[in-house]
Amino acid sequence: MRASVRRSDSRPRLLAAAMAAVAVAALSLTACGADGKGEGVRQEGAASPQASSAAPQPSGPAQAPERDASAAKSAAPASSTSHRARGTDGTAGTDGRTGKGGKGGKGSASRDPYAPENRVDCSAADVEVVATPVSRPLNHMLLTLTNKGSKMCDLKGYPVVKFEGAQSVPPVIEDSKPQAVTSLKPGEKGYAGVILSSGEGSGGEGYTAQSLQIGFEGSDRMVEAALQAKGVHVDNALRVTYWVTSPGDALS
Repeated sequence: MRASVRRSDSRPRLLAAAMAAVAVAALSLTACGADGKGEGVRQEGAASPQASSAAPQPSGPAQAPERDASAAKSAAPASSTSHRARGTDGTAGTDGRTGKGGKGGKGSASRDPYAPENRVDCSAADVEVVATPVSRPLNHMLLTLTNKGSKMCDLKGYPVVKFEGAQSVPPVIEDSKPQAVTSLKPGEKGYAGVILSSGEGSGGEGYTAQSLQIGFEGSDRMVEAALQAKGVHVDNALRVTYWVTSPGDALS
């Protein structure tokens, strides 16, 4: 009886050992599958090419932010350039303010006697003329005109000389024409020469004139030029020069 009981007690132990062996074998198989040698691993390996072929696709969007960043960097100087351009406009605005000062400049121009808006033609209204006989050259007279006006005046052409009793005005000596119109600031003087007579009788008998009027190109108004008390002798040789800036040129 004791021997029988001992044999029956050993069976459960043997069964437990066998089950443990089976469990160890199962664990070994599982470990082999984890090492990639099993069938399941091969199936996962078959799926990996798809994953690898899909992998490059995200690379495009991954590069896009780099392009965006580059674009942002390239846009940044443009923005500052635009800012500088606005600054340039601001400078132009400053020039505009200077331009307003330019009105002051116009004011300066209005004070400039050479400015077009300040120039007028010399006329009987704003000049004074003095007629003076001279000893040299013989039979000549000098006309001295003074600008009494407040603006620069232009002495265009030559004086319209009208002696008392004259039927016409004398012609001009063309060789006396200056290169430019004689212009006079307020207070300045202009000159013209008058050949009164031939001196040797070639100009006819002539006569003595007691008064003289001077006219100007483009105007019918004349100004009186006082003569010496005894008057001056004139004949048909009467000639005048253009208006010039110096008495020497007028009498040459």
